[in-house]
This record gives sequence, structure tokens and C-alpha cells, in this order.
Amino acid sequence: MQSHEPNNLENSKQSILTQKTSTQVRKLDLRWIIAMSCLPLLGIATAFGIAPQTLTDNISVETIVEEVALTHIDALSSVNAITETFWATEIIRRDDTLASLLKRLNIRNDDAIEFLRTNHDANALATQLKPGQSVRAQTNEAGKLIELQYQVSNSSLLSVTTSDAGYIAKTNEINFNKHTVLKSATIKSSLFGATDAADIPDSVAMQLVDIFSTDIDFQTDLRKGDRLVVVYEAEYSEGLQVKAGQVLTAEFTNDGKTYSAFMYRDPTGHLAYFTPDGKNMHKSFLRSPLEFSRISSGFSAGRLHPILQTMRAHKGVDYAAPIGTRVKASGDGIVEFVGSKGGYGNVIVLQHNNKISTVYGHLSSFVLGLHQGRKVSQGEVIGYVGMTGLATGPHLHYEFLLNGENRDPLTVALPTAAPIPTNHIAAFLAQKTQYAAQLNLLRASNVASID
Repeated sequence: MQSHEPNNLENSKQSILTQKTSTQVRKLDLRWIIAMSCLPLLGIATAFGIAPQTLTDNISVETIVEEVALTHIDALSSVNAITETFWATEIIRRDDTLASLLKRLNIRNDDAIEFLRTNHDANALATQLKPGQSVRAQTNEAGKLIELQYQVSNSSLLSVTTSDAGYIAKTNEINFNKHTVLKSATIKSSLFGATDAADIPDSVAMQLVDIFSTDIDFQTDLRKGDRLVVVYEAEYSEGLQVKAGQVLTAEFTNDGKTYSAFMYRDPTGHLAYFTPDGKNMHKSFLRSPLEFSRISSGFSAGRLHPILQTMRAHKGVDYAAPIGTRVKASGDGIVEFVGSKGGYGNVIVLQHNNKISTVYGHLSSFVLGLHQGRKVSQGEVIGYVGMTGLATGPHLHYEFLLNGENRDPLTVALPTAAPIPTNHIAAFLAQKTQYAAQLNLLRASNVASID
């Protein structure tokens, strides 16, 4: 009789093993599932744990180049050249030609250049280039002229514009607006240095010299810290000052002493400047016949002559100045002599009222048309500085004679001009009050200018 127990036992073991294996597989699957689900959390933890200390030197870098389509540059440039325009302003120089001026204004198109050269209405620009005048032009980037403006005179403006038919040139009268300008300046080195710093035009500075010249010698009397206040008219066009006009009133403090001048125009149109109490600011004679220079030799009873090397009286004052400097008549008079005379070289002698005569020597030339017997007015240009005759350098030799006797031009008492006529005093005082208020306004505001 055979026994089957071993087989049953084996089958039972296999069954148990299969059972265990299946259980282990299920456990293993479960562990993998849990492990896989934890990977993201572990990754986050790892990232936070090592990121600050991670070395990136070994990380591979790959460059990727891609083509990107861009708008064509030429197309953009052509659009801008058409739509963008620019204004340029240039001051005409002494050595300017039409070509050099147009080049600085960026005008490059041939049709505009030819028009400006040949057009009858536009040729004022080519034929009347005045140094110091300004020219404005509007062009595009390609250098094509759009518009040009040139002030031909104080009252007319040349305008060149483009149209479908080409360029058009017109000259129109300028519409000026007149305003009163108030300015102040402090002397640091010279009058013109102070007026330039205060943006006071040279024409106004020259008027100040004329107004105060009989009280202040602008060649020797100026001191650092001297102050001036001036009220003058100015003409404006389109908001820009194009011309400085007449000084209305001015005040000049020189070495602690203040001089005031008020303009008054009488019913006949004659204009003069007076002190606050109506005395004429002008003497009958200018203290100096030159606007600006330096005294190289003064009046002396005896000095060593630089050429003759002998002791001789120097009967006048020598003003050193460049050849060609303008010489003015120091007072109203009649030409007694004009020509060449010994050591004086080219000389002018003027005869004035009250037995006064003045002498102007070593001139380079005379004003055209000056002749014996001609009447001249105070401040009128009669000749030009030179070094003719016995002279070691360019200068003016100036003499002042009373009854035929030489007097020192720098110290002689000068007769005053006529004061305000009695019948004009009321009108003058009313006008003076208005001007004085403007001077007070500038002083009280403590500013350099009021436009």
C-alpha cells in the first residue's frame, strides 16, 4: 500500500510558497508605489537642501542660434528722412561765402543751392552777407531745404519756402513789437566785460559811454565793483529780440559816486540826456576823442622826446590805440586845417566857440570829404588813428587850446551844454518820474534784468 503524504506535503508547501510570493509581490508593489509617490517630495527637499551649495561649473551649456526677421533699416531711414526736420541758426562770419554758410546750415540739395545763387528775389542772401547777422534754415536729414529766413535789414526779412512747383522767395516787412528792457551789471574788469556778462547789447554799452563820458573817463576811471543800471527800448519779432534801441534812463555808480541820466526828446525831435534836476549831461566837449584806448603820455611842461631825445614840453595827451581806431570831434566846430604838418604828421585842427581849438595829430587818414571850412558836430568821426610824423607807435596826439594857450585836456574845466528849457521842465519831470520808477523797480527786485 502506497502512501501519498509526501505529495500532499509538497503541494502544501508550494501553495504556501505561492501564497508568500504573492504576498511579497504585493508588498513590493506597494513599496514601489509609495517610493515613487515620494520622489517629487524628495526632489523638492533635495533642491532646497543643496541648491545654495551646488557647483554649476560642470553644467553643460548649449548655444542655440535662431534667425529673427527685422524691419529693413533702409526703409526706416527713408521714412525718417521724410518726416523729421531740423532748424539750424548760423551767424554770418567775416570770411563766409554762400557755399560755406549753406554747408553749416546742412543745405545739400542742388536745386535749393542753385535757387539761392540765381533767383532774383533770393540773391540778397548771396550778395548781402552781413557779418553778425543770423540765418535760420529748416532741413531734413537728407539735407533738403524746407525753409530759410534771413533778416536783410532792420525792417525786412527774406523768406525762402518750398512748394510743389519748387522754391519761392519773398521779402516781407518785419512786424516789430517794442518793449522796455531793464538791466544791471557790475564791473569786474571792463565795461564790455560787464555788459556782455549781463547780456546788454554793445550798442547800448556804447550809448552809456556817450551819456556818461563827460563825467567818467572809461579808460582810466573804472573800478572793480562799479555798478550800472540801464533801461532801454528793444524791438522784438516772434518773441526774439532783433534790435536794441534808445537808452531811456541809466545810472552809473563809479568809485562810490552815482550819476543818473534821463532821456528827454523835445517837440522838435531833438534828443538829449539830463540830470535829475534838468542839467544837461553833456558838456560842450568830450573829455576824450577816442571811445576806448589808454593814455601813453600825459600833458607835461617838460619831458624827454622819444625820438629827438631832448627835453621838450608835451602840450597834449597821447592816446595809444590800434591803427584805424575812429577819432571823434570833441565838440561842435569848423575845420580850420586838415593835411600834413611837420612832426604832427596828418593832423586836423578844429575851431570852436569861446576861442577854443582842438588838435588831432599822427592820423593815418581823414574821413572822406573833410575839408577846411566844413562844420562838424560833437562825436562826429573825423579821422583815424595812425603813426604819421614823429611817432614811435600808433597813437592819437590830442591838444586843447584856450585863447591859443595849451591846457591839459584831462583836467581843463569844460563848459556845460544848455539845460532843459523852462517851458519844457514840466514835461521832463513827468517823464523822469516814470523812468525813475523803472530804475527803482530793478534796484528793489535785486535781479540782473527785467524784460
